[in-house]
Parts: sequence; C-alpha cells; structure tokens
Amino acid sequence: MTEIILYLLTGAVAGLSAGLLGIGGGLIIVPILFFIFSQQPVPPEHVMHMALATSLATIIITSFASARAHHLRGAVLWPIVFSLSPGIVIGAWLGAMLASTLASDVLRPVFGVFELMVALYLLVNYKPDTHGNHVSRTASFTGGTVIGSISSIVGIGGGTLTVPFLLWHNIPIRHAVASSAACGFPIAVAGTAAYIVSGWNVNGLTPYALGFVSLPAFVLIIITSMITAPLGASLAHKLPETTLRTVFAFVLIALGVNMLWF
Repeated sequence: MTEIILYLLTGAVAGLSAGLLGIGGGLIIVPILFFIFSQQPVPPEHVMHMALATSLATIIITSFASARAHHLRGAVLWPIVFSLSPGIVIGAWLGAMLASTLASDVLRPVFGVFELMVALYLLVNYKPDTHGNHVSRTASFTGGTVIGSISSIVGIGGGTLTVPFLLWHNIPIRHAVASSAACGFPIAVAGTAAYIVSGWNVNGLTPYALGFVSLPAFVLIIITSMITAPLGASLAHKLPETTLRTVFAFVLIALGVNMLWF
C-alpha cells in the first residue's frame, strides 16, 4: 500500500511540475523511483536502470498528450520534428543500451550532475544566441542524436535540451516548446524499448516488470500525472514565471545533491 501511495504522489508531483514549466517530469520521477526501488529487493546495480526505464515509459504517454494539445493549437513544426527524429531514435536507443551496461553507482552521479546543471540553467534563465533561421539536415541528425542519447541516459523527455537547440536555430519559443514536446515521444519510445530489451533476462527485479520497466509504477504515475498536469498549466498562468523557475530550480538542487551524496 505504501508503494502505491508513493507512486501516485510521484505522478502528481511530476505532472504538476511539467504543467507549470513544461519540463521536469523525468527530473522528478527518476530520483523518487530510485529511492522507492532501492527499498525493494532489487539488485543494487539495477535500481537506477529501473528508475530511468520506468520514467521514460511514462513519458511515452505524457509526451503524446502534450504534443496532441500543441498540435491542435497549430504550434508543432512537424517538418523539424521529423528531421530530428532519426537522430533522436538512434541516440535514444544507443544511450539506453549504454546506460544499461553501467552500474547504478555510475549512473546516479551522472543524473545528479545533470539535475544541478538544469537547476543552474533555470536560475540563470539562459537564452542562447540565434544561429541561422533553419535547422539543416546535418544539424538535425547530429543534434537529434545528442539529444536522444543524453535524454535516455538520464530518463527524460529531452525538453531541457531540445528547446535551447531550437531557439539557437531561431525557432520562436512557442514553436520550440511545442516541437520539443513532440520530440519527447520518439525519445521515450526508443529509450523504453532499449531498456525493455536490455533488461529482459535480468533476474530479481520488481514483480510485473517488463524488462527494466516497472508496470505498476508506470500505470499509477500516469494516472495522477495526467490529472495534475492541467492543474499545473493553469497555475502557470497565475503565478510569476520567475518565482516558478526559482522554486523548481531549488527542488532540483535538493534532488541532485541527494543523488550525489546520500
């Protein structure tokens, strides 16, 4: 029962944060799942794998819902999404396969450092200089591969990487955010598939695990995150953006420090 409540709370917090700022689902889900799975009889070397895989699995659903909402408003630049997707799929698959060969003791500090970098990005509110007015094929494939690989290694949908990349190529922020949401879907699908394959024959995982994906955690997190994400989006229009970014940044700092030193 305690695990069920924790999964539901994880989804609620992740959905709220994603709705408030458009990022944060995986950044919240991974460290909480790491804590939950570490209290279960899961081999220590695979705890982080399960947290990353389950996080990516939830992003399949949330990114699809988000992309659909942005598409209905005409904000998704599908030609850019399609041009980024080949690199994203290859990068996400390779990144997840690489992560599955690394022990939790290696992945944990990698994730912690990444969280601290995102927190710094939010506090500084960095806006990259523009570079040209379109995304070339080479830039799309290279950028997509880098975005996909890093995202699957740290279990996120890639918004913190894709949005700055598109802004750098002079894509308006509204379209950058919407297109980034659509790019989260191929990242999550390819990354999740790789984690399922790599964890298929691993013994000692949680009950009802599909590879490294915990199905109970996946279902329960999705239920509450889909409820709270619209609430977060509603609050985002009522609260100052600077305050939201600062609060979320300090939450990430706390989670990142915990992953690094505790």
